[in-house]
Amino acid sequence: MIDLPNQHKLMHNFARCQNWEERYLYIIELGERLSILTEVQLKQSNLISGCQSQVWIDMKKQSDGTITFSGSSDAAIVKGLIAIVIIFFQGKTAEQILSLNVNTFLSKLALEQHLTPSRTQGLNAMIRSILVKASDLK
Repeated sequence: MIDLPNQHKLMHNFARCQNWEERYLYIIELGERLSILTEVQLKQSNLISGCQSQVWIDMKKQSDGTITFSGSSDAAIVKGLIAIVIIFFQGKTAEQILSLNVNTFLSKLALEQHLTPSRTQGLNAMIRSILVKASDLK
């Protein structure tokens, strides 16, 4: 299992950062906590299109109906963004994932105001891909 904080802890840690430089470092640290993906997980179907960097997100439905996530990227900051997305969606059912408002959560972090347009586009591509896959896993 990945050693990532829950949403509340993430929000708390973000708020404790003095400035955006510290937040970027925290985002990178979150990415470093992600487990290394296996070769099986690095398959084409887990590759997210619409991202400038290479991004893989693997979703597995568990016997209790919840979905677990794994992810990786070839870029440190993007890997941290994957971690944030995983923190938001991890352990929820497909129905819960489809009903959540991820934009409210991300706006509380003010990510879009501090990311480059290409990173924001990639973040949105990750979320769209997760929602499509969650719909398939219902």
